[in-house]
Amino acid sequence: MHSQNTDMGAIIPLSFSILLLLAVSNPSLASKDCGFPAIFNLGDSNSDTGGLSASFTPARWPHGISYFHMPAGRFSDGRLIIDFIANSLGLPFIHAYLNSIRANFSHGANFATAASTIRRQNTTFFQSGWSPFSLDVQSGQFIQFKNRSQWDYNREGVFRELLPNRDFFSRALYTFDIGQNDITADDYLNMTAAQVSAALTDILDKFTAVVKDVYKQGGRSFWIHNTGPLGCLAYVLDPRNFTKDQLDQVGCAVPLNELAQNFNKRLNQTVVQLRKDLPLAAFTYVDVYSAKYNLFKQPEKYGFEHPLMVCCGTGGKYNLNGNARCGEFIVVNGTETIVGACKDPSARINWDGVHYTEAANEWVFKQIADGAFSDPPIPLRMACHKEINPSST
Repeated sequence: MHSQNTDMGAIIPLSFSILLLLAVSNPSLASKDCGFPAIFNLGDSNSDTGGLSASFTPARWPHGISYFHMPAGRFSDGRLIIDFIANSLGLPFIHAYLNSIRANFSHGANFATAASTIRRQNTTFFQSGWSPFSLDVQSGQFIQFKNRSQWDYNREGVFRELLPNRDFFSRALYTFDIGQNDITADDYLNMTAAQVSAALTDILDKFTAVVKDVYKQGGRSFWIHNTGPLGCLAYVLDPRNFTKDQLDQVGCAVPLNELAQNFNKRLNQTVVQLRKDLPLAAFTYVDVYSAKYNLFKQPEKYGFEHPLMVCCGTGGKYNLNGNARCGEFIVVNGTETIVGACKDPSARINWDGVHYTEAANEWVFKQIADGAFSDPPIPLRMACHKEINPSST
């Protein structure tokens, strides 16, 4: 069973300790929460709460088994980091913009869809599996949502209960979690350094353009996740024949993790430039990579086991079969059955080869929520501030 006890002292940096001392010495700092009334999220499957399921391929059982006890549009056994973010801010789960069933957008909207990328893929969903809802499309949906929602909100009636107040858009938290699919969509491992650099420049230029579009619509508080350790995920480990010297002590693929770190370095530089270009906005860059890699590196310490093994899968070294993924039907000894979940998802990190279990998502959320992995080291609840000091709060 997943343990809730973690040795935070081993992973909290000095900057966060200073932040705690400031809060203790000056109680007024600790009380200056932002009071975010809404969240608007853009991203991929790591934060998709039902967009792709509503549009193309539903997340079948046993997705949702641990928390919702039914498929809930999430590619996990339960809640995602974005769900924990919303609840920690006193907000309900953020509904997918593309979901028309019982959707309530009074506290924000989620534009993320699984398989989304920052830059458009020159293919269709049915050809390659990549979502047509790239980041620029999500941005366009957000702008349309803002404009149309206010027209309906002003008509009063039931719309006032289902749509956000106009001032929510400037006071909301804007969360971004995307980029993982961009660096697995193309064969970057066989590109030259110059080709990789040019591709990342183009990807992050498009990311910048979207952030600036959101800013033009009134967005001022940005919480931006970098991408996780891709080399630790079964879906990239299983089909590739990495040599022993290409795997680290955990068993993760070093070339893919280095690619992810390269992307993250460039993303951090992009955020630094955005702070200069948009001085009225507050940007928090969140090092999700380090938090997640800690989990793969010391799983037993945090109550997990078999870090690289898939919980919902079947066959192979990592319990993953690319032709029979989680929730799909297979024939075993002449009998049709569903690819199901492991006995205890709460003890696993990897849910289906691509995504994390609810227990892992919750663990990561607890590491990042207080600013321990953020630049600047600002807690989630205070992410409307540019820094932690009396003048900014």
